[in-house]
Amino acid sequence: MDMNQYLSMFIDESNDHLQSLNENMLQLEANPEDLGIVQVIFRSAHTLKGMAATMGFEDLASLTHKMENVLDMVRNEKLKMQDYIFDTMFKGLDALETMVQDITSGGEGKADVSSIVASLQAIESGEWKGGSAPAAKADTKTDASLSNAVELDEYQYSVLDQSIAEGHRVFYVDVLVSEHSQLKGVRAYMVFDMLERSGEVVKAYPSVQDIEQEKFERSFSLYYITTKEAQELEKGIMSISEIETAKLIQLDQETLQQMANQVTKQVAATAEVEAAPVSVAAFEAPVANSAPQEEVKAAPAKAAAPKQAAAPSRTIRVDIERLDVLMNLFSELLIDRSRLEQLASETGNNDLSDTVAHLSRVSTDLQNIVLKLRMVPVDTVFNRFPRMIRDLAKTLDKKIDLVITGAETELDRTVIDEIGDPLVHLLRNAVDHGVESISERVAAGKPEMGTVNLRAFHSGNHVFIEIEDDGKGIYRDKLLQTAIKRGVVTEEQGAKMSDDEVNQLLFAPGFSTADKISDISGRGVGLDVVKSKITSLGGNVTITSTPGKGTNFSVQLPLTLSIIAAMLVRLGSEKYAVPLSSIVETAIVQREQVRNIHGNKMITFRDSLIPYLSLSEVFGVPDFNDADEKETEIVVIRKGDRLAAVAVEEFIGQSEIVLKSMGTYLPAIEGISGATILGDGQVALILDPNAFIK
Repeated sequence: MDMNQYLSMFIDESNDHLQSLNENMLQLEANPEDLGIVQVIFRSAHTLKGMAATMGFEDLASLTHKMENVLDMVRNEKLKMQDYIFDTMFKGLDALETMVQDITSGGEGKADVSSIVASLQAIESGEWKGGSAPAAKADTKTDASLSNAVELDEYQYSVLDQSIAEGHRVFYVDVLVSEHSQLKGVRAYMVFDMLERSGEVVKAYPSVQDIEQEKFERSFSLYYITTKEAQELEKGIMSISEIETAKLIQLDQETLQQMANQVTKQVAATAEVEAAPVSVAAFEAPVANSAPQEEVKAAPAKAAAPKQAAAPSRTIRVDIERLDVLMNLFSELLIDRSRLEQLASETGNNDLSDTVAHLSRVSTDLQNIVLKLRMVPVDTVFNRFPRMIRDLAKTLDKKIDLVITGAETELDRTVIDEIGDPLVHLLRNAVDHGVESISERVAAGKPEMGTVNLRAFHSGNHVFIEIEDDGKGIYRDKLLQTAIKRGVVTEEQGAKMSDDEVNQLLFAPGFSTADKISDISGRGVGLDVVKSKITSLGGNVTITSTPGKGTNFSVQLPLTLSIIAAMLVRLGSEKYAVPLSSIVETAIVQREQVRNIHGNKMITFRDSLIPYLSLSEVFGVPDFNDADEKETEIVVIRKGDRLAAVAVEEFIGQSEIVLKSMGTYLPAIEGISGATILGDGQVALILDPNAFIK
């Protein structure tokens, strides 16, 4: 069978499992005694191993198997998690990610993991530096009980083995009824009734009929699947009167395999009758010996089924390219809708106008759905950061608590794809430069553990992502001295700069305040890349800081880059679109209100002076010059806290426009972020307000 058709699915699911493994391993590191987390990790590792083996990636499957062996010892309480084991497991996860990346690039998933395998084998054998692994809990009495256990057929073994692999607990239960009991069958019924409320009985001995008719001495045994703890189950059984003893032995896959090897042909021949699962209904209506054989065979399937049917999956994976095609097709539909609306208004035909109005409502609903399909929670980016912060903290010998809020906030997939690297730079900067060392924090009266907050939230048509630390903050004088020393600004320029302007120097190319170069930061790259990337996405980044208390980097991003609401304006024969998200308001100014201050045109707006920009001069519009006008329409635009007024000839109105790239035909033009096609077929350039405010 050709496995290539499943390769993309394997890569997607492998990345999901690796992300889950990283997240749960971090949780386990915080709560090393929580075996429930170990079960979840084991299930993900087991599934990943099976997928890799099926696809023929033996190296990936082999390494996962080694990690799975260690996890199996932990979940069976033969081994306790310690720092060395966590570090080794994280190295293993990094190696697995490298292998999957190699497969994604067309390779065979090869990597040199010999040192990791050696460490895992040493942990498994107890020869690592932490000492020998604790002995298994099972004692000679337990071994004796298992040696006399009820044997299983192949189907029953498969049910139990799969349940263990999925993280359920499988017990061999041996119950002894008091010799003075007069109603042994009733006591057995009460035991089964209690057990079936929280699990499934796979096989019982003696058979259901024999137990119901009290055809047993004093004891009966069963295999049981549940999520409950042994102590809780034992307590429940012993609470039933006239039960003398109850022994529960938790089985792992190794023990189960040993028991399966004891199956004989005779057992396989008789198991069809004995394997009928015990249920409360069995005590109410005896099973006839003449029941059809097919019904008896089908009975064990019920034992494997959960008490409640799992809800069907309500999500599907869709290739990103298909969503892009869908968006492009809808973009064309939106252009045609605008054209129809214009034609309907020109013709004055009522029937046509009504039809176009209905089409407009339907297409608006369709637009909302298409946009929502492209919206992705930012946790797809955020969920890789806890592991990164953990490793950075260990490298720098710092204690860092990463607090993530608003991970459910959604952004367009295009923005999500681009924002990951800038956030990595900002987080590394916060951990390295922001949060002090443990000794410095103690000396400053702060707790040893520093806190880095990563939060996302909606505000209007934007999403804000903030990275805030409780570190030493930014000291203006030190930052300014470094900038002057590196030639970024002169002393005269620095003396006139506000605190915000000084903070913005961090984004200057090649600027760094690090005292020494390291692998983490201090090479003079990073924050300038952050600035340029966020600006290219139509966003903005601002810095606020309190010396001694911490720093906040706030990244403002548009919700989507595909369809935007814009104000259409006219300059002579040309039309332009200004994104509504950047517009503060529109107004009309008289020519005498425009002042010339130090060679720059300014106007008074809300009791403050803001720059006045002539769009006709910037773009050289031949048939309009606002200098000839007695009064001029202006659009007040915003970039962070800064404002500017852009002069236009006429407002056309608001419209939803499709953002089209300029492609490779034209070089990057400052002030233009793209183009759109209007209803009359004319092309309108889309302004980039960030370029007009320096």
